[in-house]
Amino acid sequence: MFFTYLRRELRRRRKAALVVASGLALGIALVIVVNSVSNGMGKAQDKVLQSLYGLGTDMTVTKAASASTGDAQRPRFRFDAQNDGDDSAQSSDRVMVQGFQTLSASTVTKVGSQSGVADAVGGLSLQVLKVSGQFTRGQFQQDGSGGGFQRGGENGWPQGEVKGGGADFDVNNYSVYGTDVTKPGLGPLTSSKITSGRTFKATETDAKVVVADSAYAKEKKYGVGSTVTIKGVKFTLIGIATADSGDAAANLYIPLKQAQSLGDAKDKVTTIYVKAADSKKIDSVKSAIRKNVSGTTVTTSADLADTVSGSLSTASSLATSVGKWLSIAVLVAAFLVAGLLTSSAVSRRVREFGTLKALGWRSGRVTRQVVGEAVVNGLVGGALGIALGLAGAYAVTAISPGLQAELGGGTGGGFGGGGTGFPGGPGRRTAKTLQVALTAPVSVTTIVLAVGLAVAGGLIAGAFGGWRASRLRPADALRRVE
Repeated sequence: MFFTYLRRELRRRRKAALVVASGLALGIALVIVVNSVSNGMGKAQDKVLQSLYGLGTDMTVTKAASASTGDAQRPRFRFDAQNDGDDSAQSSDRVMVQGFQTLSASTVTKVGSQSGVADAVGGLSLQVLKVSGQFTRGQFQQDGSGGGFQRGGENGWPQGEVKGGGADFDVNNYSVYGTDVTKPGLGPLTSSKITSGRTFKATETDAKVVVADSAYAKEKKYGVGSTVTIKGVKFTLIGIATADSGDAAANLYIPLKQAQSLGDAKDKVTTIYVKAADSKKIDSVKSAIRKNVSGTTVTTSADLADTVSGSLSTASSLATSVGKWLSIAVLVAAFLVAGLLTSSAVSRRVREFGTLKALGWRSGRVTRQVVGEAVVNGLVGGALGIALGLAGAYAVTAISPGLQAELGGGTGGGFGGGGTGFPGGPGRRTAKTLQVALTAPVSVTTIVLAVGLAVAGGLIAGAFGGWRASRLRPADALRRVE
């Protein structure tokens, strides 16, 4: 009897049911779109952070460089001149530890032993400045005597070709990163994927092998098998890596021991990459490291996320704050309207319900009938809302609007010493802008939430109508007839 009466009443009152369902559908669709866009913002930001932080890295441990350390790292070059008219081809390399003060390799073990740390690995950031050319008179050095270098290249170091003053030479400035090949799951190379050749083997801890960033390899016309010379040491190029997004962490990657040898930094690292055992306890792990490993700066991905600005940050804030509050406001309004419309519909059915009560229907039975109709309306609204929400999310993904993520540069601090935010990254000190395509993935959780909202909307509307129906008496039908 319940389902028969329910089906008949819903068919008889299709227009009223459609109005209630449509209001709920709009609210539910908005919730789906906002949640999906928020998920897309999170994925876009994760992609940006992964390009800087490395896959699997929850935090980094560094030690900020002091002003005196920076001065000590300023390169000085001297070239012996020959007699006038007697050209002499010469070259000189300077390998410098870049970004932060070095930490003892034993610090990696100490960090790894802290409670909540699943793994820790060290890396060494180097900057190489190579000067080569012909010098005919006088002596030339970087600080300006005898003609000197013209500044203005990347990171303020000289770059390009300089002529005049008795010299004709080129300056090549590039970054090298020493990575622990025994732990490929952590470190800066994880933000790139090997697109040609292979990555390091765990046994190549002290091998003269190198992996090159694809952009740098293209510039220098390197290929797998090429010989790359760093400070007179010849390395065999075994692989080419392409950054997943944004800039690569370094131009060249070599085993950590080789980097320590080139940089005269035996048993030293500039950055320790840390993976937490539980991603929900990152703050407590950070506190433990800061307390037990003195003199270090611990930077988490959340700290790095705070430095991301641009349209990605703006859109994310809007989706998180304005979007969610708008969704709540629309849902509340939809629920309220559905409840009022249901209550109004019950008032128009006074004669019907009064007659049913006169025929012996109890108030509870009438209330259940009204609530049943309202829940069905809510489910219909939920189905429409899910369809509209999925269509909206698909439209956003299909359009894939481009967003900019600006990553501020700087020197020193928990992450700025590396440049664009990469903790310990090789010397990129200017702000960078990354382009990210926005998507709106719909998760199972979002669909479950939508169904829950549909049922909740129906129950709320049913509560309004049921309360009104429960107050009807058989005499109400007679008064309505009169």
